[in-house]
Amino acid sequence: MKFRLYIAQFLSPPLILVGGFLLIISVGTMLLMLPISNQSGTHLAFIDALFTATSAACVTGLVVVDIGTTFNLFGQIVIMILMQLGGLGFMTMATLFALVLGKRISLKDRLLLKEAINADSMEGIVRIIRKVLIFSFTIEGVAAVILAMLWATEMPFIQAVYYGIFHSVSLFNNGGFDLFGNSFQYYTGDWIFNITASILVISGGLGFVVLNDLFEYRKRRRLSLQSKLVLSVSGALIGIGAIVLFIFEFTNSHTLASLTWGEKIYASFFQSVSTRSSGTSTIDITQMRQATQFFFILLMFIGASPGSTGGGIKTTTFLIMIGAVYAMIRGNKDIVFFRQRVPKDLLMRALTIIMVSLSIFMIVVMLLLTTEDAPFLSLMFEAASAIGTVGLSVGVTHEMTNWGKIIITFTMFVGRIGPLTIAYALRPRKEKKLYRHPEGRIIIG
Repeated sequence: MKFRLYIAQFLSPPLILVGGFLLIISVGTMLLMLPISNQSGTHLAFIDALFTATSAACVTGLVVVDIGTTFNLFGQIVIMILMQLGGLGFMTMATLFALVLGKRISLKDRLLLKEAINADSMEGIVRIIRKVLIFSFTIEGVAAVILAMLWATEMPFIQAVYYGIFHSVSLFNNGGFDLFGNSFQYYTGDWIFNITASILVISGGLGFVVLNDLFEYRKRRRLSLQSKLVLSVSGALIGIGAIVLFIFEFTNSHTLASLTWGEKIYASFFQSVSTRSSGTSTIDITQMRQATQFFFILLMFIGASPGSTGGGIKTTTFLIMIGAVYAMIRGNKDIVFFRQRVPKDLLMRALTIIMVSLSIFMIVVMLLLTTEDAPFLSLMFEAASAIGTVGLSVGVTHEMTNWGKIIITFTMFVGRIGPLTIAYALRPRKEKKLYRHPEGRIIIG
């Protein structure tokens, strides 16, 4: 603890967060390469171990090897721990150990926690983290029991318990990993699985601040603007995604056509929820129509909400830009949601996030088109899945060259940390300017 605080005096919070994730990925890579992590007779190449560790720590779910047949119990547990650390954040988990050991949380630690969960202030940050940890482990535990009971009729009881724990952690942290080999396509029409898995994914993707707000709603009887926006846009995106999938895939014999009406509704809803950042599926993504795949690219690029276990540009960023467009068309000077005005600096931040993310996305697609022999839309889909840390795949990732794997690995890391956090970590120390340039007029449109 003292060593970490000593180092923190010379490093900015964004740089510490970047370094922390790099450390987790490095340790995970080394552990996955050990013989005790792999099935007998299986050898994992360094690039595949790095890819898998990054995908787990960045809670993405893209894979280049089959998790169930490549890794033994120890290797799978390593992946599960990486998902838990990556989903909740290493600073959140470090706070958990500090609280258990009765250690004092310093001001620098609180600043790091604020940065890690995208909170707007340090006030009550430790209390929020404590509640989030309780909520997270509780919902994971309850879901693990439900899933274990579901699978106990299909496999030995101990295996069902282990599967329940692994997939509960994977779904809540939007990890996207599964031990079945074809995600959850056997459970397309199982309402118990669909409801349980959807609650896990949605809860993990709402964000820690929103979870705390919902946790205290009974006492305060009101929600913050952040929570109202997140809940509104998340619900709208899930609903729109489910409707689009239902319409476009209704007659597709490879996805929804052969299913009953109930199964069609379950599959459409779950797949729309999955694009928030979960990366799991109950239908064959590779067989979806190109129009549906392209729409999924848009949903994956938006991703989950700030301070959550998911990636993407975030739902609130997307909503602020929509609000800006609406305000401009209506001739309003301010962006207003729920009778509250959005500060101008948030608009600039949202615009920066979108432009930087879009630029990285386009560069990644162009590089993949250079290194890989695959259709344009398929490579765009994988790139969007990586930068949104979603994990949905159209079957291209496991066939990529080593250069393609390196590109996707970097993209997953940027998507989880956030382009602005990495930019803040690498920028030189800011010097305050004592002047402003004169205003100039430019014709646009």
